Amino acid sequence: MTPYTDLLKEWRKRRRMSQLDLAVEANVSARHISFLETGRSRPSPEMIVHLSEVMEVPVEARNQMMRAVGFAPRYAATPIDDAAMAPIRRAVAWTLERHAPYPGMVLDRLWRILKLNGPATKLFAPVGLREGQSLLDLLTNPIMADVVENWPEAAHYTMLRLRAESAAFGGIPELEVAIKALAAQAKAPSDLTVGPSIPTIYRFAGQRLSMFGTIAQFSTVADETLDDLKVELFFPADEASAALLTALAEQPDTAPPPMQ
Repeated sequence: MTPYTDLLKEWRKRRRMSQLDLAVEANVSARHISFLETGRSRPSPEMIVHLSEVMEVPVEARNQMMRAVGFAPRYAATPIDDAAMAPIRRAVAWTLERHAPYPGMVLDRLWRILKLNGPATKLFAPVGLREGQSLLDLLTNPIMADVVENWPEAAHYTMLRLRAESAAFGGIPELEVAIKALAAQAKAPSDLTVGPSIPTIYRFAGQRLSMFGTIAQFSTVADETLDDLKVELFFPADEASAALLTALAEQPDTAPPPMQ
């Protein structure tokens, strides 16, 4: 098990903070931070949580810090199908259902698809994307260059997002592999006058579908499971795309029932 002294130092450096920076942000003395990192002082559970909050350490890593000092984990890892998660499931289902006719999905930390709404199920079926699969497998598949009109630019921004997410969690091997694969295909756009957001432009059966996305995550997280979840919602970037998504949603629904 990695000692707390090393974990604290590692996360401080990942957040590019000096001992003085952390001390100022946490309202403690720089001497105390130094003593914690050298093992001359033993942190209380409250201090572990406080410093972790200042450094925005993921709750899984906070539990690791607790164990390293000999304390019980502070945060649970509640299965998503647990009764205690019912309000979360209802919130997710409500969001996905009401986002129709536009596609939406729920992803975990490794970009596994936990839930697709009806429009997303129909839209991504032609490329074999379904619940339980990792979106990373599709993003690193050569088919993307054929399906996405502006794939080099889309790959660039996807790579940047993966890089930020991996860094936030202290490095995620699965994301790092995808980052490397995308880097070989990515190209930063040379012209940013197209609008406030760079859409991803899909080509399906001779039709052009331009969409941008937004990401929702849970606030005040105190559970490892919730810390992993994100809801991704897609919106049409033009009127033609809006009409295409509306027409797709009106086709017979073969999607699974929404999360209850």
